[in-house]
Amino acid sequence: MLLDGFFETLSEFTDIIKKKFRNIYQNSSFYEKKISKTFDNEFIYKPSPHLLSSIIKYQNKKYKIEDFELETVWNNQIKSRDFKKLNNFFWLFSLDLKSSKNSVKKVITNWINNNSHFKKESWEFDMTAKRIISCLSNHQLTYDDNDKEYRSIFDHMIQKQTNHLLNEIKNSKDLENKVIGCTAIILTGLCYKINKNYLEIGLSFLKKITVSSIDNQGFTRSRNIKQLIFFLKYFVLIREWFKEAQVEVPDHIEENIYYFGQGYAFIRQNIATDLLFNGNNNSNTYDLDNYLKRLGYKFKNENKDYGGYIILKNKKICLAMDAGSSPNSKYTHDYQSGALSFEIISNGRKLITNCGYYKKNNQNLNEISKSSAVHSTLIIDDNSSCKFTKKKDELILKTGLKITQRNSVCEKNYWKINAAHDGYLKKFKSIHERNIEFFPEQMKFVGNDKIIRKKNNHNLKFDIRFHLEPNIKLMKTQDNKSILIELEDEGWKFTCDNYEINIDNGLYFGNKNSYIENQNIFISGILNNNEENVRWEIKKI
Repeated sequence: MLLDGFFETLSEFTDIIKKKFRNIYQNSSFYEKKISKTFDNEFIYKPSPHLLSSIIKYQNKKYKIEDFELETVWNNQIKSRDFKKLNNFFWLFSLDLKSSKNSVKKVITNWINNNSHFKKESWEFDMTAKRIISCLSNHQLTYDDNDKEYRSIFDHMIQKQTNHLLNEIKNSKDLENKVIGCTAIILTGLCYKINKNYLEIGLSFLKKITVSSIDNQGFTRSRNIKQLIFFLKYFVLIREWFKEAQVEVPDHIEENIYYFGQGYAFIRQNIATDLLFNGNNNSNTYDLDNYLKRLGYKFKNENKDYGGYIILKNKKICLAMDAGSSPNSKYTHDYQSGALSFEIISNGRKLITNCGYYKKNNQNLNEISKSSAVHSTLIIDDNSSCKFTKKKDELILKTGLKITQRNSVCEKNYWKINAAHDGYLKKFKSIHERNIEFFPEQMKFVGNDKIIRKKNNHNLKFDIRFHLEPNIKLMKTQDNKSILIELEDEGWKFTCDNYEINIDNGLYFGNKNSYIENQNIFISGILNNNEENVRWEIKKI
């Protein structure tokens, strides 16, 4: 433990020294000279702004540039979040094309005058990448019909910022930011036919990123659903740029879109709702679905087991379980310890859910949302199945788990999911095995949570929780043996043999970066035997 702490401290110290040296270098004349090597090439390919509609939230109301304070906009002291929004230039997508091009030119010229040399605050990696994408995509406002001198300055600044991205992409730690950076580099390569081949370099970096972060099935190694959709959006965008620029689409772009599409069809399109596993929140993919449809993308995946998830469904019911092993720790920034947790969807509404994920800068809520307690699964002695450690202000996996068995059956009148993990083996010498059966004709789920103890050293408390969305009403029956669940116009009954059942309050993080109180049904007991079998039932009434 002491040795681990020493090496961790040494690593952090080394990172601090590296950052200081990099900051000194980036503010030096040497760095300025390096990134200022640009070419007098013409801005040839003009990308269509509508191709970014899967990434940019377009506003129905369009603003005119004259509505903004043109003289002081770059000098105002504003909050960090607003500063990023202003300096990534995505606000260009909200402007009316009838806005004065002279005014837009004036704003951009003022920004260039204030930021012609590297500045840490306004040249952040992802901010710079987004600014390049936005300025090039909004060429009707930022470039077209302007004088030659301005266009020359614009071209130089785009290439200079792209050179900065090329220099920094290896230092960027955030995977999504790396992808955005590659996207900006590739777009610059398509727009300008330059001897320094931005296109090849950007594609090469992107290929390396996907090889290291995508598994053999084409699912993200993080097992993060939001990240999978993020990859799909950006790869489709890049492909559409290639097609519009009449440049042959690279094979690895086509191949990855196929696999990302498979994952998207399996985890989202097939069930038309969000599963709250591993960093996911409720989202609206209606616009994305229409975007893909409009561009002619059709994805299909009939698998029942994919990416570490098992999903069984018919027209009325969907049963989904997280039956995957923990990822490598470097992919666990948004991982949650919800092994064998499950969700039930009845007629498009969540009957049993997990609680979602809180990512915003509140470490206590982030830590709570990573725990097994916010999932519909087993907790032993108030411990989660995985352990996390703090590293550079974020929690990453310290001790993970492996799925030791997994299988499923999906027939017309009978479903079953069976899986087990070793997350409690090291500390409690226990294996958790979960078996869930569904009988469609009876509209009944029968579950059995088996806790197999390899060593019976002392009595341990366990809880099994079943979370519900905040709007669902619960009522315990007078005999204390059942709990009634009111799901809008449906009624369900939860029962458990030989163990106490109760209703408890909790926190629901299903909506991004917010929380609200919800309720959960929980079974509690003491582990007395080498093998504990906890049988429960959820039946429609």
